[in-house]
Order: sequence, then C-alpha cells, then structure tokens
Amino acid sequence: MAKRVGIDKDAVVRAAAKIADDHGWDALTIARVAKKLRVRPPSLYNHVGGLEGIRRELKILALRDLNATLSRATIGKSRDDAVRGLAAAYRSFVKRHPGTYAATMVAAPPKNDPALEAAAGQIVETILAVLHGYGLDRREGLHAIRALRSTVHGFAALERQLQCVPVSEGRRRLAQSSATRRHRRRQERHFYHSRPITRTICFGGLLA
Repeated sequence: MAKRVGIDKDAVVRAAAKIADDHGWDALTIARVAKKLRVRPPSLYNHVGGLEGIRRELKILALRDLNATLSRATIGKSRDDAVRGLAAAYRSFVKRHPGTYAATMVAAPPKNDPALEAAAGQIVETILAVLHGYGLDRREGLHAIRALRSTVHGFAALERQLQCVPVSEGRRRLAQSSATRRHRRRQERHFYHSRPITRTICFGGLLA
C-alpha cells in the first residue's frame, strides 16, 4: 500500500464522513479510514484518539455542516418561508449525507464536551432565530424545534429506509384514501387551533 503523506485531522474526519455516507455509520472503522487515506492504521492515532475519537470529530463536523446548511437556507427569509426553507434544507442534508447525519443522532458521551455542546447549541440558536418571527419565547421555541426536527427527521428517514416516492407524491397517494382524509382533517382541526408555527411545521414546512 502506497504511503500518503501530509494528512491531518481534517483529512481523517472528511474521509470518515465519506465512508459513513457511502457505506453507513456502522461501517466506519480505523482500518477503513486508513485504507481510504492510504496510510497504516497506527498513523491515524497521530491525529485522532482511535475510533471513538473519529466518531466524536465526525459528530462535531456533522453538526457544524448541518448548521451551515440551515443558515444558508434561511438567509433573507422569515416566518413560514424561513421554516419551509429550513425544513427542505434539513431533509436534503439527511438524504445527501446519511452517514454524516447519523453522527448527529449518536448520544453524546457522558462527560462534558464543550466542543460538542457548542456545535449542537449553534443549531438550536439558528432555528430559534427562524422561529423568532412567530413571537415565541425561548421555552416555546424549544418545543417548536423538537416538533420541527422530529417531523423532518421522520420523513427523511422513511424516504431513505423505504426508498419511497417523494413526500409530495406520497401525500397525494395518501389523500386518495377516505380514511386518511378523515384522519387528516381531525389532525388539522387540532393543530390549526394552535399557533401558526405549528401549522407551518406540520403541514406546510415539509409536505408541500
């Protein structure tokens, strides 16, 4: 195996991200990353603390990349337009970077990790800024973030795992069922009595 010189921590983490996206989070190993970079596995320990170190760095990278994606998608937008843009960007990130996104869903280590906490906090602040136009206080905004992320994550995960049709087409097919239409009307009556942000998240931000 030809030796490749000049790698650094960023190169190691980006290689890990590519492996995770192409082959899945569980396929990420020291040997695989070393092979991709054309170095011997022990060489990686000069840059990261083993497999757990790679996973930690990948999670930080994933959170930062996701935040940058969401921020770009909401520039110059407000309220419903901003939520729709954010939801579409989130869903697109999950589809384009499934392994990298999986890193964001891994539980944080029990000990405090300022870098991880800061990266995760940036996403929260980005979404709170989008929701600010609805007049939500911080507590209400955090609840809305949970609803938004759960909704987008759920649909994106279904699309990938089941290789199903785009959500807009799936919505059309589901609407053909009278039982589904009745259930949907009950849901809409319930949610439409809450704040406008709830309507946008659950019915406009992703399914349109």
